[in-house]
Amino acid sequence: MAKGHRSQIKRERNANADTRPSAKLSYARVSVQKACFVLDAIRGKDVTTALAIVTYNPRYASTLIEKLLKSAIANAENNNGMKAENLFIEECYANKGPTMKRVKPRARGSAYRIEKRMSHITIVLNER
Repeated sequence: MAKGHRSQIKRERNANADTRPSAKLSYARVSVQKACFVLDAIRGKDVTTALAIVTYNPRYASTLIEKLLKSAIANAENNNGMKAENLFIEECYANKGPTMKRVKPRARGSAYRIEKRMSHITIVLNER
């Protein structure tokens, strides 16, 4: 059990919080596997190169990730006072979200389940 007043415990917990600029998209209507194709292409790259890759990528997930990347850049500039030309993508990952279950009727009165998957996509930036 931690000692001290509740506000002191919270202050200590928030003192060692992650200060890197990030952006998170929850409940994106794209599967983790399809989002990871785009995320693997931009991981570790600087922001301008990553934006160019994502802009001309034909996949559907790239439009979502482009918007998320621009949001992370804006967070870095406004909240942390960082310069956009010094930023690079330190972490980017997609976690599994909930799955919508749908039913498709098939031959002889049977039914197949269709699973429409969602994901939570996160991008974390840092300065060089």
